[in-house]
Amino acid sequence: MELDVKTKQIVRELGEAMNRAIEKSSAVADAIRRLREAGYELQLTIKMEIGLRELEEIETQEQQTPEELNLDLTDEDLRTLRRMKIKLE
Repeated sequence: MELDVKTKQIVRELGEAMNRAIEKSSAVADAIRRLREAGYELQLTIKMEIGLRELEEIETQEQQTPEELNLDLTDEDLRTLRRMKIKLE
């Protein structure tokens, strides 16, 4: 999918906002502090992928019944969903 300039700018702003949120997180700062106390220096690389789908595609999928949907989830996907307390039924 080719994105227009405005959409690319919005996605860029989203990425920057997420970076700022992580930087300001007291939970992140606390975990970094504890790692340093344990004798480690943190080198953190976070890979963020932003996926966009056109609304028309989403509306088509929403019209399908749950039995028609096919999710290909990896073990890592399932662990992430569990950490986020999201249950699949």
